Amino acid sequence: MSKLQGFLRRWLVFIIAIVLWELATRFAQNPFFPPPTRILEAAGEKWFSGPASSLFLTDEVFSDLLASLGRVFAGWLIAVVVGVGLGTLLGRSRTGMDYFGPLMAFMRAIPPPVLVPVFLVLLGIGTEMQITVIVFGVMWPILLNTVDGVRSVDQVKVDTARSFRIPRSHWVFGVVLPAATPKIFAGLRVSLSLALVLMVVSELVGSTNGIGYRLIFDQRAFDLPAMWAGIVLLGVLGYLLNTLLLAVERRALSWQPSANVVGG
Repeated sequence: MSKLQGFLRRWLVFIIAIVLWELATRFAQNPFFPPPTRILEAAGEKWFSGPASSLFLTDEVFSDLLASLGRVFAGWLIAVVVGVGLGTLLGRSRTGMDYFGPLMAFMRAIPPPVLVPVFLVLLGIGTEMQITVIVFGVMWPILLNTVDGVRSVDQVKVDTARSFRIPRSHWVFGVVLPAATPKIFAGLRVSLSLALVLMVVSELVGSTNGIGYRLIFDQRAFDLPAMWAGIVLLGVLGYLLNTLLLAVERRALSWQPSANVVGG
């Protein structure tokens, strides 16, 4: 019963907000802010009015939604590999951050959307440009949290590994990375949300498909309920992806507490 009550409490504010949104928009009668029921109707027409052979999914789901998700996951996974790899190297090096710290601070301070025109010129319109924007933008929280996690390994573990002369590869993958995983996961949560944002930004200016492209298309066609349906879809995707990652984190880190986010 307590779990049910907790679930209802978590969703009560959300339900009240939706009801108030519905009442306010119906009272205002503003064409730029359709009520949630109209947005839901537009979402059904956009994504769930296809033939039965394709599970009632429309072509827009396959051409836009799946394309955007592919870019998000591709860019995020590349950033995870690069960020964890470089973060481990820099974190275990005594002087690595002394040399590369200022360069990283400078590059991290550059807003990724500003570089969209640069990547557009270098790589052209297409998936490569969009994935590059995502990788550049989301790599930094992962890298900095990995550096901090690797440097915070318990000194007792360090001394124990030295006394038993554990090989470096076993030491890194068996001791360092497991000890750093709470802070690494903290960076992963921040970077995944950021990847979704950068996916939309990159598709607004350099794409022929995707959720961001469809938002601009619907806005220019004055199909505002469809545009709002795309915005709501982004919120739903962000919530689902974050929930999935939290479930993975709880399972992976059930043996130790979570770390705070560093460099988010």
